Amino acid sequence: MTDNHGGNHQGSEPSRRRKRFPGISSRAYEHPADRSALVALRKLSGFDTVFKTLSGLLPERSLRLLYLSDSVRVSDAQFSHLNDMLRDACYILDLEKVPPMYVTQDPVPNAMCVGLDEPVIVLTTGLVELLDEEEMRAVVGHEVGHALSGHAVYRTVLLFLTNVALKVAWIPLGNVAVMALVTALREWFRKSELSADRAGLLVGQDLQASMRGLMKIAGGNHLHEMNVDAFLAQADEYEKAGDLRDSVLKILNVLPRSHPFTTVRAAELKKWSESRDHQRLMDGHYPKRAEDKDASVTDSFRESAGHYAQTVKDSKDPLVKLVGDIAGGAGDLAGDLGGRLRTVFGGGAPKRQPEQGTDKGTGKDSGE
Repeated sequence: MTDNHGGNHQGSEPSRRRKRFPGISSRAYEHPADRSALVALRKLSGFDTVFKTLSGLLPERSLRLLYLSDSVRVSDAQFSHLNDMLRDACYILDLEKVPPMYVTQDPVPNAMCVGLDEPVIVLTTGLVELLDEEEMRAVVGHEVGHALSGHAVYRTVLLFLTNVALKVAWIPLGNVAVMALVTALREWFRKSELSADRAGLLVGQDLQASMRGLMKIAGGNHLHEMNVDAFLAQADEYEKAGDLRDSVLKILNVLPRSHPFTTVRAAELKKWSESRDHQRLMDGHYPKRAEDKDASVTDSFRESAGHYAQTVKDSKDPLVKLVGDIAGGAGDLAGDLGGRLRTVFGGGAPKRQPEQGTDKGTGKDSGE
């Protein structure tokens, strides 16, 4: 392999031979709901400029100063093994500018990518201490995937709006309006996390490491007490367990979260790893960044709608199945009603035989 980035990736060749994806578009790994939103946003002329003008209002500058002053910046001199992983991830996904990365003291395992002008990656000490090298490589790839997709901008806005919602909670209508936007952004961001999990797999190219990392985030550093198959079985049980009351509780549980539940993430990632899309990508067939401007918004929304329709069809959740059955029943009813109306009024209706005493030519009563 050679370094194609003019010095941005000193010593950037991965420590073991992994496939690289030159010029890859983030559309290659994005979840359909995430992709349709991003394609639409990228089509809006001046959208990024408008968001960046908010930098005076958003806490980005404050965050940068905070991490610079009270965290450890990853470099060749500090957390050098993480620095190597970061450069590897940027090399594999062909991200030209390596984003700054910090390790901050926090026992809660977490990572995030924020920023408007340029993305910043932050890892907590809890996460660094929890994961082994291959598991951490998937996490760093996950965050680089966020950077490549442009998620950092919207994550920063989400943080800002969440803060605003807390400050205007005493204004009934103001709070409702802001929280509606926050709720919509969270739903999109949960899908963006599934996209970034895929990016992490493309970087680490080790599904078992990705699975182990998610298990550790859920259950701590007790791998000898955990099992990937049993963990995935939890996701299946969660999906189909309970009655309608449990379905409502699941919705209420996930609404305030920025991330999907870990068992769900593991199941979604395994499903994608076994898909034809993933195989084609690994074989070198994927959309390129240079083609992003020509991406069809309509096609992206159609794919997103198709994904959700298939999800409803395949779901084992009792509420989702009920909604699907109602929608299917309504569709059948509409189709049946439409057929009856066409029979009565349309050209396909059997011609009515004229009654006695009517003019056969006009169908009117001959006595008129």
